[in-house]
Amino acid sequence: MGSFPCHVLPGTLFLAVGIWHIWSAIVRYVSNPESFRVKSWNPIPGIDGKLRNLEIYVITIGSFIDLCVELLYATQLKFFVNGILNPVHMNNFEHSGMLVMFFIFGLIALLSQETRFLPLPDEALCLIAATTFTAEYFLFYFHSTNHKGLEGFYHLLLVVLIGLCIISTVSVAFIPTKGCSLNGDSIVCKSPDDQVRGELLANFQLFSLVFGVFVGVVGFYGFAASRYGHSDLKRLVRVDRFDRE
Repeated sequence: MGSFPCHVLPGTLFLAVGIWHIWSAIVRYVSNPESFRVKSWNPIPGIDGKLRNLEIYVITIGSFIDLCVELLYATQLKFFVNGILNPVHMNNFEHSGMLVMFFIFGLIALLSQETRFLPLPDEALCLIAATTFTAEYFLFYFHSTNHKGLEGFYHLLLVVLIGLCIISTVSVAFIPTKGCSLNGDSIVCKSPDDQVRGELLANFQLFSLVFGVFVGVVGFYGFAASRYGHSDLKRLVRVDRFDRE
């Protein structure tokens, strides 16, 4: 995916799916505003069978093909050199990690819609989609390839757009669970889907708290080290960096 032609396939898929999402969301909203709900994917209306889930097939098959191009064709199966990952193809490995996430999302969505093995509500699929966008966000933010000048600015814009995708997708999980309510000292849910949605929200709240504590500890340590750090601590940091170089 390092050259322009290698960006055509994934870029075209993203563009096609994005336009379909916008159009489907507008049509569903204007058709019935009261029952409108955010979805991680949109079925083709008026069509039965597997073609109804065409969007999921496009995401799954498209990401798998691009994954094979990045991981198998571009690297020529030369994954390791002298016992470490081949630094020449590090760019391909990073793209492959992102594509694996999109493939997993598509596969889970297909299992949820086409089989009975993994029945998931729309909110759960939205959280999985948000995880996929998060992997894409980290790829563009911590890319091993140095993008400078105008190309770097475009990558910065992509990071902002991906961040908005994460926020908008995760926000679905924060919508109050209408089917659950507090009854005395216990929470009662009207249906199994409402209970699953509530459990997903509770899991996300726990993850947010743990991640918040982690960020807080790292921030406090950085502030304390910069303001009150001993000279020996700074010397050890410099020695460690020198050894890595």
